[in-house]
Amino acid sequence: MTRYFRLILCLCALMLTAAMSAQTIKWQELYKVKKKDTIYGIAKKYNITIDELISANPAMQKPDYTLQKGDQLLIPYPTTTPATATTPAATASKTQTASPVTHKRAADGSVRIGVMLPLHNVDGDGQRMIEYYRGVLMACDSLRSQGIATHVYAWNVPIDANVQQIINDDNARQCDVIFGPLYTKQVKPIGDFCRKNGIRLVIPFSINGNDVAQNERIYQIFQTPAQQNEASVNAFAERFKGRHVVIVDCNDTTSRKGVFTSALRKRMEKAGMTYSITNLKSSEQSFAKAFSTTLPNVVVLNTGRSPELNATLAKLNTLTAATKGLSISLYGYTEWLMYTKVYTDYYFKYDTYIPTTFYYNPLAGKTIAIERAYRQWFKSDMRQALPRFALTGFDHAQFFIRGLHKYGDRFDGTQQQNTYTPLQTPLKFKRVGTGGMQNSSFMLVHYKPNRTIESVSY
Repeated sequence: MTRYFRLILCLCALMLTAAMSAQTIKWQELYKVKKKDTIYGIAKKYNITIDELISANPAMQKPDYTLQKGDQLLIPYPTTTPATATTPAATASKTQTASPVTHKRAADGSVRIGVMLPLHNVDGDGQRMIEYYRGVLMACDSLRSQGIATHVYAWNVPIDANVQQIINDDNARQCDVIFGPLYTKQVKPIGDFCRKNGIRLVIPFSINGNDVAQNERIYQIFQTPAQQNEASVNAFAERFKGRHVVIVDCNDTTSRKGVFTSALRKRMEKAGMTYSITNLKSSEQSFAKAFSTTLPNVVVLNTGRSPELNATLAKLNTLTAATKGLSISLYGYTEWLMYTKVYTDYYFKYDTYIPTTFYYNPLAGKTIAIERAYRQWFKSDMRQALPRFALTGFDHAQFFIRGLHKYGDRFDGTQQQNTYTPLQTPLKFKRVGTGGMQNSSFMLVHYKPNRTIESVSY
């Protein structure tokens, strides 16, 4: 397994040094070398030339390379006979172009995956998407051990890519699901292509526009800030009935969280919930007056920044030291997950709830295992970002590949069809009008005073 992913790493490296024009990576099989295997025998078994086999596996190109039992080799499609030309699946796919809703599965039952993202090392976009793509590959390997076969096609699709050239590639029509694109202007042409060919298009990251409402083949994972605010207000109102809410004005002129606190105030007034407003610069006496001594309090800041959170925690420490028995919870923002190394003890102390669409738990056993594997295979750590891009790709691929394997074209990604427990990024899709599907997954990460963490899903 380790050798295989070293080969994948070499493939990624080749992509990074190649030109920015669209590129396709095609391989049909992973082969584990047996005791009496020879390079000639393996090539003959798969009807490819020795040169094709060696070209697909950079490690074999070293002068001192010897074939060893246990080696994992990428088996390419024959360059003289395109993979799409002779298989029943390919023929069926070409006759499917008139249908906007059906897609012919591979004859061998495998799930065919396309990745159309900027896979380059030119800028941060490409570097992040390479990590996402690596997560997809790791998911494919994990599923292979469970008897779920996959075929992966990947195209480097930078911001200035010729999208028409990419979707004209015969391999694109074979895909059951395509992950991408990253850029808004590429959504419509790729989306139209997927609709025409009955392919699911998974849009993993933030875009503008509302193509999902017009295209039934689009699965949009990104939720707009307005949608997340609405989900957060709904969760708050449901969770904290009968509590007194304290809104802290943090005097942050750069903050956009006023949209949330304004919507929250309207909901509380409609529901008859009590609340008060105080200021971070208020005196200790004035700050204390905003809190109830008879009802549990929930504190909400109108900024997600760390300095204001730090100042609020200092005030709460002073307040709770002076007023014994005061009940306080904190309701934060997704950004607070970035501050856990500094504020975890305070999150536990103040019974903190953080609304989010993902949760990266570095202490979870499965997370530790996949990060260790990533480090071994790719000789680097995952980027220090939230969410982790490799884990995001891993979760997305697991979710869709498992779903397509089990349900075929009936798979729609709803909660009733979920077959996967995510490491970091849960998915739960709902139909947008008569169009496509959009992720509606939302959770509260709850840091409980007993120093345990729970995820409350909505």
